[in-house]
Amino acid sequence: MLFKQQAWLRQKLLVLGSLAVGSLLYLVARVGSLDRLQPICPIEGRFGARSQAEFPLRALQFKRGLLHEFRKGNTSKDQVRLHDLVQQLPKAIIIGVRKGGTRALLEMLNLHPAVVKASQEIHFFDNDENYAKGIEWYRKKMPFSYPQQITIEKSPAYFITEEVPERIYKMNSSIKLLIIVREPTTRAISDYTQVLEGKERKNKTYYKFEKLAIDPNTCEVNTKYKAVRTSIYTKHLERWLKYFPIEQFHIVDGDRLITEPLPELQLVEKFLNLPPRISQYNLYFNATRGFYCLRFNIIFNKCLAGSKGRIHPEVDPSVITKLRKFFHPFNQKFYQITGRTLNWP
Repeated sequence: MLFKQQAWLRQKLLVLGSLAVGSLLYLVARVGSLDRLQPICPIEGRFGARSQAEFPLRALQFKRGLLHEFRKGNTSKDQVRLHDLVQQLPKAIIIGVRKGGTRALLEMLNLHPAVVKASQEIHFFDNDENYAKGIEWYRKKMPFSYPQQITIEKSPAYFITEEVPERIYKMNSSIKLLIIVREPTTRAISDYTQVLEGKERKNKTYYKFEKLAIDPNTCEVNTKYKAVRTSIYTKHLERWLKYFPIEQFHIVDGDRLITEPLPELQLVEKFLNLPPRISQYNLYFNATRGFYCLRFNIIFNKCLAGSKGRIHPEVDPSVITKLRKFFHPFNQKFYQITGRTLNWP
């Protein structure tokens, strides 16, 4: 009798367990369907008349999967054509600055359903060999997207390469340009750290930062050192302003993007005339990594590569003070030109 009761009880538990699993699967499916039934998103603004060209916000999730399969060769061109997917020239470019947070900015902007990113740095405008291949070669390097979406690429070398402003102007004189900057001395040390790590991987020795940043003959800041030159933001920006008005630039605070990413991303949404869609839900702090990671939906999360957030070597405080004093007048001019004060020391 006892054995029969135990068998009956096990059967009941099995049935209840099956019901619980079934209910859970239904809820997941239901959440997914509700997610897809979000209001449509009109894309308006200077990128073209799109008030009538609307698309479901969550269609981007399907598109990403479709494009991934297409790149692997699992989807035919007819299927891509069926879904009205195109390869568009970028309507916005993150032109710099190296070690300013360009990758983080691109990945975070990709949270927006109206944005599609070029995964790799194309180096079209700063590489003579690539540039000689022509604008169609460049366009073919862009990801597939819906016509209503905007494509964004990033190549940090664009900001400091002399020929790039004119080349981009010839492609699109009304393009929007994003520049993400960090405190110049911190950026220079980060730049050095990346190069140092590369040398160490190859078992090569490298000079200390202090020896590179300070001219041993004059004991002054060494402006021939590329990491220092790159951090003189105003010098490079002035070259760009010969071709583009300041209204076509948006300055992103790379230091704030690390600690408070959402306000910075909301400013970029506004600059790009995108409806506000990135929220705190999409950003969560990973205590282990020490950085914010990205949440696209209830299933897919993403953190930046482990190479991001390298530990900087210790630098002589007197050298840091000298560098900050050197950069100060350039920073003040940068604030004046851009209209954004970043309160760097």
